Amino acid sequence: MKKLFLFPLLYLAVSVHAADLPGIPAFIDEMVAQHQFRRAELVRVFRRAEQRPDVIEAISKPATLKPWPEYRASFVNRERIDGGLKFWKKNESVLARAQRQFGVPAEYIVAIIGVETLYGRNTGGYRALDALTTLAFSYPRRADYFRGELEQFLLLAREQDFNLLEINASYAGALGIPQFMPSNFRKYALDYNGNGRVDILHEAEDAIGSVANYFKHYGWRSGEPVAVLAAVPNPQRLGILAEARPLLGWRTDAGVVPAESEDRLLPPAWLLDLTLENSKEYWLAFENFDVIMRYNISSFYALSVHQLAQALRAARH
Repeated sequence: MKKLFLFPLLYLAVSVHAADLPGIPAFIDEMVAQHQFRRAELVRVFRRAEQRPDVIEAISKPATLKPWPEYRASFVNRERIDGGLKFWKKNESVLARAQRQFGVPAEYIVAIIGVETLYGRNTGGYRALDALTTLAFSYPRRADYFRGELEQFLLLAREQDFNLLEINASYAGALGIPQFMPSNFRKYALDYNGNGRVDILHEAEDAIGSVANYFKHYGWRSGEPVAVLAAVPNPQRLGILAEARPLLGWRTDAGVVPAESEDRLLPPAWLLDLTLENSKEYWLAFENFDVIMRYNISSFYALSVHQLAQALRAARH
């Protein structure tokens, strides 16, 4: 068996340790029994883990609490458009290959990476071990989910020979240039540059192929739209928005039509209702919009990715 973890010779202890959190001894028992980890090694790992109250604070204040115009401005802006154009130019051949292979347009791959990490510049300021341990054992609302991700992270570390004290992540434990959770890293990350290792932490080529693979797995429909702005002359007749229906149904019920003429036959759509400062904005959202939401279950997030992708595509032409 390959060596599981590497520890630096010097480690500066911090004031809040996670080793005594309720549930960790039982978790270690399970990892030993189910995955043949060495108990002493896991005990050493969790003695070095920190409980991070700031992780709980961060995850309890999602960005989507912001109004839509403020949220959008954080992601669809000059910095991300200019950075995206540079990233696209640098990785043009890889993006073209991923688009051909998986059917996901290059601009959406670039936009996801731009929204997530500003093209690899901001991959997280929390140690992944600390974030996942804190959420698994100090965040009851989603403890089961994060316990599973902590399990996947330890398995990933064994496979990749990670130094657990050096791998950084988001406050939720998302990893690398595309911010994959550990389970998704293990399932969907690819060695897209063919160098014999899967490295979405550092290699843009692997990140590009992995994002496209992730979207394809979750049902990306090649050639279909993501979202289109809609005109709604009779909003009082809208009724329930939380269901997909054919465009003819929207048109009949409330006169909903795409704001710009669409020559193609549009698939069934949801209708998004967004509040602006002094008005409303409506969007028809299609199956590919839902695929983007697999990355982050937020209509604000998915629409920001879409609008950044469209801005990048327009800037390229």
